[in-house]
Amino acid sequence: MSAAVTLRVVRVTSETRDAVSLELVAEPERRLSCRPGQFLTLRIPSERTGSVARSYSLSSAPHEGRLEVTVKRTSGGYASNWLCDNAVPGMKIDSLPPAGIFTPDSLDEDLLLLAAGSGITPMLSILKSVLALGSGRCTLIYANRDENSVIFADELKSLTAEHPNRLVVLHWLESVQGLPSMPTLTTLLAPWLERQLFVCGPAPFMDAVVTAADRLGMDRVHVEKFISLSGDPFAETEVEDTDDAAILEVELDGTTDEFSWPRNTVLLDVLLARGMEAPYSCREGACSACVCRVVDGEVKMLRNEVLEREDLADGYVLACQAVPVTDAVRVTYE
Repeated sequence: MSAAVTLRVVRVTSETRDAVSLELVAEPERRLSCRPGQFLTLRIPSERTGSVARSYSLSSAPHEGRLEVTVKRTSGGYASNWLCDNAVPGMKIDSLPPAGIFTPDSLDEDLLLLAAGSGITPMLSILKSVLALGSGRCTLIYANRDENSVIFADELKSLTAEHPNRLVVLHWLESVQGLPSMPTLTTLLAPWLERQLFVCGPAPFMDAVVTAADRLGMDRVHVEKFISLSGDPFAETEVEDTDDAAILEVELDGTTDEFSWPRNTVLLDVLLARGMEAPYSCREGACSACVCRVVDGEVKMLRNEVLEREDLADGYVLACQAVPVTDAVRVTYE
């Protein structure tokens, strides 16, 4: 079973010369629940492969009652260029439900947000949510090539004017200040050591920010990473029954179910085949959308690109990569 939904484009907004925002609604009309900072995985048509799957962060906030993703062209990027060139109102596109864990635990906590280029997309969702529904303060440090590359420039200016005591936006322009160096990043981060840090942007930028944060002793750092998917996360799931199976007890959406779990099948495939709406996106162990926690028993992961040692120690695993080791396993998504 696939969790895919059909979305219809209702508005296309040009943000900069190389970025557009797509407002989407689900068909048939229904509201997809999401959290600030999450993303959609879209299926983009391709004459060569039939389709490709790519993930794009939501720039809309949940309380706005709409879904909007923002797409920036990348050099050689098939999907981003296709969407920028072809997306029009009325077009339909398949998507997986909103997913991801790049989201604050509380909207009442003060946050430090660092973005570069299109990395602003989830940050806008997060800061709008904090300002509208929470009591936290946000400092956004936003790096771009030049002034014309600043996505959401007007919206950020308006939000700053509306919330002068709760939102600070600091722009860094490469054309004026050069690339932010390690000493510069350390200086920029230093006044906000007590805050949770969220960072999104090109890999070299994120790596530099994480290194600077580590040198300063900041231990609550959240990094958003996207990869180009090699497989098809929209594919239907089939699971063959076998005698070589463990017993799985899973808690999801407030209910507890028990299934047979074939030892040669990953957890996510078992849940989808049983008709459960387990969260996922890439199905390649690289995005953390399918993360859950093992509370009893033991599993092993075939691949892990995102969970840190501390996550693993707390029992967190990727459902799309987990197979059972013990005869009985208990898992929770709560």
